Amino acid sequence: MNFVLKLFLNAIAVVLTAYILPGVHLASFGYALLLAALLAVLNVSLKPILIFLTIPATIFSLGLFLLVINAFIILTAEWILGSGFRVDSFWWALAFSIVLSIINGIFDRLAIKADRDDDSMKVFDKDGKRIV
Repeated sequence: MNFVLKLFLNAIAVVLTAYILPGVHLASFGYALLLAALLAVLNVSLKPILIFLTIPATIFSLGLFLLVINAFIILTAEWILGSGFRVDSFWWALAFSIVLSIINGIFDRLAIKADRDDDSMKVFDKDGKRIV
């Protein structure tokens, strides 16, 4: 259940980011869900390989090359999804990855936890104080 909720929140973050940036075009919320799932798969499978292959560039740039890897992951997702998701250039992909990370960070600030003995959902902030 937690994965489905994170995927849905990531899809909402994708929609918000595409709305904010004029160089990113998204056809529908269904494509946002597909993009969120595809980004999760690419971040688990392709990103570690790219990080390993570019260790010297990452060290030399003090980690800033990871932003280039994130933009490349976005462009790969655009290529796979086709016409439902379009990014105008590499720079828009870079901006998309940065804004998407910020919005996902805001969403992750509210951690949703479920007590195993209790069936109701409780929402806590990062400090462990109950919100709902």
